[in-house]
Amino acid sequence: MSRDATADAPLALFRSRFGIDDRSLDVAIGTALERRVDHADLFFEVTHQDSVVLEEGIVKNGDRHLRQGAGVRAVAGERQGYAHTDEISVESLRLAATTARAIAEGSGASRPVPVAGRGAPGRDLYPVATPPTEVPVEQKVALLDAIDRHVRALDPRIRQVMASVVCQHRHVLIAASDGTLVADVQPLVRLNVQVIAEGSGGRREVGSQGAGGRFELAEMLAEERWKAVADEAARIALTNLEAVPCPAGTMDVVLGPGWPGVLLHEAVGHGLEGDFNRKQTSAFSGRIGQRVAAPGVTVVDDGTLPGRRGSLNVDDEGTSTQRTVLIEDGILCRYMQDRLNARLMGVEPTGNGRRESYAHLPMPRMTNTFMLAGSDDPEEIVRSVSRGLYAVNFGGGQVDITSGKFVFSASEAYRIENGRITAPVKGATLIGNGPDVLTRVSRIGNDLRLDRGVGTCGKDGQSVPVGVGLPTLRVDGITVGGTEG
Repeated sequence: MSRDATADAPLALFRSRFGIDDRSLDVAIGTALERRVDHADLFFEVTHQDSVVLEEGIVKNGDRHLRQGAGVRAVAGERQGYAHTDEISVESLRLAATTARAIAEGSGASRPVPVAGRGAPGRDLYPVATPPTEVPVEQKVALLDAIDRHVRALDPRIRQVMASVVCQHRHVLIAASDGTLVADVQPLVRLNVQVIAEGSGGRREVGSQGAGGRFELAEMLAEERWKAVADEAARIALTNLEAVPCPAGTMDVVLGPGWPGVLLHEAVGHGLEGDFNRKQTSAFSGRIGQRVAAPGVTVVDDGTLPGRRGSLNVDDEGTSTQRTVLIEDGILCRYMQDRLNARLMGVEPTGNGRRESYAHLPMPRMTNTFMLAGSDDPEEIVRSVSRGLYAVNFGGGQVDITSGKFVFSASEAYRIENGRITAPVKGATLIGNGPDVLTRVSRIGNDLRLDRGVGTCGKDGQSVPVGVGLPTLRVDGITVGGTEG
């Protein structure tokens, strides 16, 4: 495997800890490449993670664990063979490579195909002096105690506070038969706060909020940062105590900025991933160059935003992440690609090859996906709706990739009556079709906001951290499910 001398630094951890050197990599890749295999790669991971959880005024749980191992992939045409081991050694790599090759071997000879994207980027999107997992646990406990005291003092109706802080520090190394040799060190921090409030008649409601990203824990320990999260969780819980049944029917909906971008992520984003489109199973398959959204709608996936939860210096195949315009002014431009699907579709990878861990195959996944801002005043957008719904926060949802149909529940929403936001509502769900909903966008706010850094995306049993974002948006004629006819 050819490479230049500057690649020595990324190997330092794995060389010193596991005895993995250039020869070890060459042997494993050479073994995987034997007989009718186009491409082979290795993925090494060492991840430290800890968490502290507070409930009922005390820290009830603390956890710290280490995940380490390596995976070997062999690719022959469309076939992928994958084997992984939690023992990082020369012999275990050779055995994993032999297994991966045996799975991938197809009938007939295949021809090696070069893959773009070798080498490391000259950037660091998340420089961290002190890994978050190395911050003393006493500081994390003190943070949760402060949150508990602060929230309980906000309102006598608050009955329960639950909070947690999760820290991760991940080392990865990717080596491939095309000469790729790339490493990255990826910090990740997340704070979650959940508040239960009780009103008259014993009615209880929940409010949740979180924040996080790829930065030092010191940012989250800052009082103004954690108070903003705690205050928002309490506000949502107290607001929901006053919520009335949501009206049902077809109506205009205004989506608030930030986290409501999760609807865009689920209803549209997954349908723009390369594997679904190569297999012709997405509602967006074969529609490059066609109008799929209203004029003014531009959707971007950007893995290069400093410190963001979904950002990466390189994806899990060693390709530099990038800013990819998926839909521009309503026209579908491209799909998100990993290396395999990019090669089979005859396009370049976009740095969207991601995996949950060394035990998983990479696949096309989103990073930070959002719609760009328009020119409309958000307050004017609300005033333009005579009867509708203002949805600010979302909970769970379901999407069918093939048809694009979705159902999402709103965890915080309000009636719009005669251009004014009025009563909060409970039990609101949005029902629609991803490709169709984009064509119903009639107003786009000038207030693009990204979420606070809490997104986790699931696909084929794998979970990875992501970011979402949205400006205030008016969407006409959406079906709203509710509890009031």
